[in-house]
This record gives sequence, structure tokens and C-alpha cells, in this order.
Amino acid sequence: MIPFRQFGRLLGISMVLARYRLDAILEATHLFRPVRLIRFFAPWGRKGVKDEPRGRRIRLALDDLGPIFVKMGQVLSTRRDLLPPDIADELALLRDQVAPFPSDQAKARVEQALGLPVTEAFAAFDDKPLASASVAQVHGARLVSGEDVVVKVLRPGIEERIDRDLELIRTIAEMADRYWSIADKIRPLEIAAELDKTIRNELDLQREAANASQLKRNFEESHELKIPRIHWDYCKRDVMVMERVSGIPIDDIDALGAAGVDFKRLAERGIAIFYTQVFRDNFFHADMHPGNILVDVSDPADPTYIAMDFGIVGTMPPEHLYYLAENFLAFFEQDYHRVAALHIESGWIPSDVRIDDLESAIRAVCEPQFARSLSEISFAEVLFQLFEVARRFQLIVQPELILLQKTLLNIEGIGRHVYPELDIWNTAQPIMEKIIRERHGVDAAARDLRKRLPSWMEKTPEVPGLVYEYLKQATTGRMETRLSNPSLDQIAHRIESSGRRTVMAVFAVGLVISASLLWALEAPGPRVADVPVLTWAVTLMACWTAWRALRR
Repeated sequence: MIPFRQFGRLLGISMVLARYRLDAILEATHLFRPVRLIRFFAPWGRKGVKDEPRGRRIRLALDDLGPIFVKMGQVLSTRRDLLPPDIADELALLRDQVAPFPSDQAKARVEQALGLPVTEAFAAFDDKPLASASVAQVHGARLVSGEDVVVKVLRPGIEERIDRDLELIRTIAEMADRYWSIADKIRPLEIAAELDKTIRNELDLQREAANASQLKRNFEESHELKIPRIHWDYCKRDVMVMERVSGIPIDDIDALGAAGVDFKRLAERGIAIFYTQVFRDNFFHADMHPGNILVDVSDPADPTYIAMDFGIVGTMPPEHLYYLAENFLAFFEQDYHRVAALHIESGWIPSDVRIDDLESAIRAVCEPQFARSLSEISFAEVLFQLFEVARRFQLIVQPELILLQKTLLNIEGIGRHVYPELDIWNTAQPIMEKIIRERHGVDAAARDLRKRLPSWMEKTPEVPGLVYEYLKQATTGRMETRLSNPSLDQIAHRIESSGRRTVMAVFAVGLVISASLLWALEAPGPRVADVPVLTWAVTLMACWTAWRALRR
């Protein structure tokens, strides 16, 4: 059951869609079918927007629906190969042209966070925001020391709005987990938890500042990516101050062309940065839409990326990262048997699946892609098709891959927009091979051994004593083996719940039979509305017990 306040949110979403004349979505979305008739009772705003282009209506609706929906629009805006141009152009405005909130509120929040009046903390503070996004707003300022900075401030009330939408997502995930036949493979509860963690991390600007510092340190010796410097004395949970940088937006193709930028090098550098962040550092900027990327064109032949907005970063378990890297290389080499084997070795697909069947299915997806020209191959499209194939083989979705997939979509969309002939495969393959050699080759193993050796040497004196105790317990019969498995606990809990439901159901049936007999036999005693009180009591108890049993 959806709680009433959440049903109210669903109703509100439907009303927004109706207000902006997006009736087709109401018709097509199964979740909203019970309330789609609201469009007949919500005429307000429909006349005012009926002549607006569809892209503008979609953008305004997403803006009205709140931060999570704005984020969805931002991701979609990067895929111009999947969207009509008019919709893509409008959704691009969601990156930094969300309706701003008053500068007085921004100043009040800054003063509350820093414990100082704005006039004391800064030599100057611009009332007009430089950019306004779904979660925060950015103002230009100057420190007392004279350095130009930008001040990022969370939107007032943003926490409450996001809490409301995340609660709705959790409820839908719980329903999917309970009723969806493949929920154990998709794991909607874990996906909802991953989204919850990601969004809440974005609300902590001090965490975002730490993310920026880590990325800056990872690329300290590189000319490929520049990260603004953080001013830690001015950073709090809801306020962040960093160096003000200048450049040309990555999607301003005309300005980049006028500056004489080498577009091929720029696009290939973006791919290189992505694979380096993921597979070398295991720490990647996971919100790389065009609104967060500038280009330093001081040397047009060797352009530098400038990243901003570090609220969402991604990491992966080392074992998953290894299997993913090997998968990528196997794709590049068209080694479909290796791809199938890696899916099974990693545990993403059950071990009882026949590897030749999986290999055949993967080949059927990949071969048509390789028949196209290299500049037309979409790696993101191949991955999504492979996931669809793998689901037929009971793929267990890894929630931590969601951010990686989204980032790959963004990077590929940006690269193709900058340089449509971009050969992603041949650009990425040598980078991947180099990183794999560095992380998993002989030199890497030797480095890891040198790192672990002191710890092992420290524990070596304890080993003989531990071996002696083990053998002593084994020979005297005092050794005990204990098994602990969360799955066993879940099974026991479900068996216990099932037993309670059975007992309640039997009790309910007995009460129903008793009530039927009492109605038929006209039991003696006090009467209400010419019906014995005992009959009423047993009937009501039977109804309540049956309802409880069905609800369980």
C-alpha cells in the first residue's frame, strides 16, 4: 500500500503533467492510470502553455517536479543521438538555468553557516547568481585577500523536498521487491538505497569539497584535467567556496571553433579522462554533463578540461572493477567467450548457466555493432543491450554500476557532440590496456607485495602459536564449526512469518464458520438491530482476522 501522503505526491505529479499538456505521458504511464482523469479537472495553466513548444513544456514540468526530476532531465540532455533536437535543447537549460532563489536567502544561509556577516567574510558578493541548478546556486564573490571565488549555497528547503521524493522511490522499490517476479535479480531496494546515498551525499557541500580535493590530487601532475582549488576555511555542510575559473562551456561549439580548438583531441581527451578516473584511480566524477565542464583554450591545440560540481562521485569494489576492466578489453577484442566467462566468474550470472549459450547471445548483440563504421558504434548502447541479454540468464544487477553507466552515457554523448566522428573503441582500448598492465601486471604485484610485507612480518611470530592451538583443539575434540549466513536468517524469518499467517488464516476460517452458524441458529441473548450481540461480535472478529491474514 502507498501511504496517503505519497499517493498525494503521485497525484501532484499527474497534475503537473496535465498542467503542461503532457497527456501522452499520463496515458502511457501505468503507475498514473488511476489518476489520469485529473487532466479533465486541472484546466489551469493548460491554455497558457498549449502553444508552447513540447520541449519547453517538458522542461518546465521537470523543473516544477523538483530536484530528482531535474537530474533526470540533465542526464537525458546529453544524449542528442536519442532525443529530438528541440527537446535536447530545452533539457540542456536544466543544467544551470533552473529558476534562482532570492540572493537575500543565499546571503542568510552563508551567514548562518560561517557565523559572520557576508560583508565581513567577503570583500564583495554578487547578488545576481552565476548559475542556478536543481540543488544549489552559485554566486561570484571576492575574498578579503583579493582572490576571486565562487560561493555555492544549497537551496532553501531542498532537504525536505528530496526527502519526500526519496521516500516515494523507496515505497515503489518495496512494492517492486514484494510483487515483481525478477526482483531478486534487479534488486530494487539496493538500487533505491544507492540513489538515496548518492543524492544525500550531494546535499553535503563539505563532502563535495573533499571530492574536489581528491580529484585534484589524482590529476596533480596532469595537463588533461584542472580542478579548482578549495578554500577550506569557508566550507561548511551547506556552503562551499572555491577558486573561480574561466573557460568555454564544452557544448558551445561555435566559441570553441572560433578559438581554434582541436576538436578531435578534445573529444579523445575526454574519453581518456573518464577511463583514467574509473580504472586507474577508482574515483570518478559521476555528474559529467556539459553544464559541469569548461574548456581552457589558452593552448587551442592542447585544450584542458575544467571540471566543476563534485557532489556525485563514484567508486567500485576492487574485484568488480577488475572484472569490468577485463570485460571492456574482451569487448574491444571481440572475444565473446571471455566476456561470457567473466560474467560467470564474477558472480553476476549464476554458475549453472551454460557458457556457450551466454556466449552465443552476447555475439548476437555485438556483431551487428562491429559491422558499422567505428565512428557510429555506441559503447553505451552495446552495454545496455548486453544487460538486457544477461537478464535472460538471471543477471544479478550490481547497484554500484548504475553511476558508471550514467557517466558513460554522459561522456559518450559529450564526445560525439564535440567530434561526431569520434572512434571511442580505438581511443579507449590502448588506455585500458595500459591501465590494466599498471594495476594488475607483474610490477603492480611486486608493489603490492612490498606494501604488505611489513604487516606480514609483524604477524609472523604469532603464527606458530596459532597453529599449535588449532592442532590442539582439533586433536582433543574441542574444535567447533559455526555457520553464519544472512540468507539462512532470512529463510527462517520467512518460515516463521508463513507459520503465523497460516495460523491466523485457519483461525479466521473458524470464526467465519462460527459466525455463519450463529446467524443461522439465531443465538440467544441481548440483541442489536434484532441480531444477537454474540453474532455481531463473532462476525466482526471474523472480518477483522480475515483482513489481517490477507494483509499479511
